Amino acid sequence: MSKGLVTVFGGSGFIGRYAARALVRDGWRVRVAVRKPHVSGDVKLAGPPGWVDLAQANIRNRMSVERAVEGADAVVNLVGILFEKGPQSFEASQREGAINVAEAAKKAGVKRLVQISAIGADEDSGSDYARTKAEAEEGVRKAFPEAVILRPSIVFGPEDEFFNKFAAMASSPMANIFPFLPAIGGGKTKLQPVYAGDVADAIAHAVNRDDVEGKTFELGGPRVYEFRELYDYISETIDKKRYAMPLPFFIAKPLGLTFGALWRVPPLSWGFLGDPPITGDQVEMLKTDNVVAEGALTLDDLGVDDIESVESIVPSYLWPFRAYGEFHQKGEA
Repeated sequence: MSKGLVTVFGGSGFIGRYAARALVRDGWRVRVAVRKPHVSGDVKLAGPPGWVDLAQANIRNRMSVERAVEGADAVVNLVGILFEKGPQSFEASQREGAINVAEAAKKAGVKRLVQISAIGADEDSGSDYARTKAEAEEGVRKAFPEAVILRPSIVFGPEDEFFNKFAAMASSPMANIFPFLPAIGGGKTKLQPVYAGDVADAIAHAVNRDDVEGKTFELGGPRVYEFRELYDYISETIDKKRYAMPLPFFIAKPLGLTFGALWRVPPLSWGFLGDPPITGDQVEMLKTDNVVAEGALTLDDLGVDDIESVESIVPSYLWPFRAYGEFHQKGEA
């Protein structure tokens, strides 16, 4: 028997697919609200027939948001962007969109709202990403004081844009000639990667539990790494020796600004070359450690235990980057 209906904005994305499965597993019907339902049908496989449905919605459009939350008992907002593209700006997608969702949810009488933010959200940050995440939190709290805010660190899993991205860079023909990876700021920034499945469990627990209303939780994995340590781990996992090449912030920032600007105009904005290698905003974020703050509420406080580590999950999906794929024996490259 169903516990009720949860609308998940951005539910067809990387984390959203895990969240949909976790919510269905806990007995919730899921309405996945996305901009392009016609290319998101596979998310319906997250549950039995009838348990996961699609709805067209753009969080920048208030009317579509209001339609998407009609009849919902709970709402989860997962929408976020790592770089700006066309009309998808940080202000519109992360700040105004989150406020639209919170106000529509309150108006519709939704009982629980879960807002996905990020560790490092800070209104005074030099990063537009981090600043608008913080402004979104403030706007959500104002519209829906009982909202639960979850702040994950870097999220990893088979479809991630972190380990896969750097493994692809390390496997490129250029890396075979020039075996270095750029270590921005010397690669000393600390990160606490968290598994997408654990984030999904945190979302499900935040929807289910009544004692979490109005609280903020920071979600990190079991270990803290320096960025260059993760480079070493990726190189070891795919058995391709690569070296971290320190790239000072004062060099990385203008490079990032250039890439970010180029990828916002046609034809690069059409996506045929994928995401920009780095943006100025991402360089700015790397100036601050991305780890769970001392004294913060964590996964443990949400009741999520047996947290997965990088070492237990990442090798299971980086094998395509090895010289002989899943049949590769170390030292064969």
